[in-house]
Amino acid sequence: MTTTSGLRPTPRAAAARPASRAPRPGTLVAVAGVWVVTRVVMALMLVHGFHGSDIVRVEVSVTYHNWYNVLVTGTMPHNDIMWQYPPAAAAIFLSPDLLPFLTYFQAFVALTVLCDGLILLGLCRAARRSDGSIAGALLWLGALPLLMATPFARYDVQVTLLAVAALLCLRFRPRLGGVIAGIGAMVKVWPLLTLLGTPRGKSTRDAFVAAAVSCVALLVVFSLFFRDTLGFLGNQGDRGIQIESLGGSVLMFLRVVDLWPGEITFQYGAFEYTGPYVSAIARASLALTVAGFLLLLLWRVKARRWTTATPLDAAFCAIMVFTVTSRVLSPQYLIWLLGLAAVCLTCRHTTQRPIAWLVVVATALTNLIFPVMYGTDILASTPLGTFLLCARNGILLYATVWSGIRLWKATVPADAAAL
Repeated sequence: MTTTSGLRPTPRAAAARPASRAPRPGTLVAVAGVWVVTRVVMALMLVHGFHGSDIVRVEVSVTYHNWYNVLVTGTMPHNDIMWQYPPAAAAIFLSPDLLPFLTYFQAFVALTVLCDGLILLGLCRAARRSDGSIAGALLWLGALPLLMATPFARYDVQVTLLAVAALLCLRFRPRLGGVIAGIGAMVKVWPLLTLLGTPRGKSTRDAFVAAAVSCVALLVVFSLFFRDTLGFLGNQGDRGIQIESLGGSVLMFLRVVDLWPGEITFQYGAFEYTGPYVSAIARASLALTVAGFLLLLLWRVKARRWTTATPLDAAFCAIMVFTVTSRVLSPQYLIWLLGLAAVCLTCRHTTQRPIAWLVVVATALTNLIFPVMYGTDILASTPLGTFLLCARNGILLYATVWSGIRLWKATVPADAAAL
């Protein structure tokens, strides 16, 4: 057990610390080899449209490329209702210019694969710590391919890299971790949640101040180079219930048993439900998000016992809450969960090990939901599609509740919980 001040052990605790279980060179060579093979297969799936990957490819080749064409003119594509991202996301969509000898699609995929490799490298380095484990790297290595081509056709791998890097830096360099979390927040908001579990005291102050400074600095920079940097805010409020969400699975079940007469409509860049009770379920989803984060703040106030795994576990739990209660829950959200689950498993003290493996199961089901059976069973609301979606979301909901319970029991003493 480490102290709560910057997670630095006392000299006696340091002397008693177990020897590092650093992965052997042969293990790292095997990991690198498996990564190369699996990522080549994923890229080939994307290029050749294997099992519905042709619909995955459109996101980069059409949507992102169209945004790129607007961004190079010095303005944000706020008139496109599908543009719902903070201003620093523009850097991701402009990044293929770093590889001018490739097409936009090829360059984007190549850079995404590079970010995937950097995540694996960071997880392997974390395994070399005194309390480290290679399990996190193995989870990322083996579970990401369960989503087939989807990870390489979305910019969520890049965002996950920022979140993973922030968490891995927080332990020894909280200011740097805060800067990276702030950058992530200006790309896709949720990486800011990685700061939730920073230990009380100087580490928390340093991380939060650094995050705030980096957010403000990025906003100023992008405001200087682009027009309408905050235009994305106007495209957020009218989102409905996407069919893959927790609320969407409820409506799909009611629809398949003929208890709900609603329809599926393509809007805001996704297939959403329209009809009675949709607005009420959207409000309920928002209420669940707020309630979840209030509970996380209550945990933050009452937590007394910190280990080196607590910041990782708290971040993972927070992202679980954010994801499961979302009105969207797109397939790429599982990339976030896999990344943070992998970070938790890099530490042998984590409380989230069973939750991480539940996320892997949910990821396997997600692959069936999208893209394999998306057009044939999910959009058609068949009994099989309904079962798969309800099972996936049920697993994620159960995992989220269990994650919070395990985090609470590990960090909140009985006397503090009663206050």
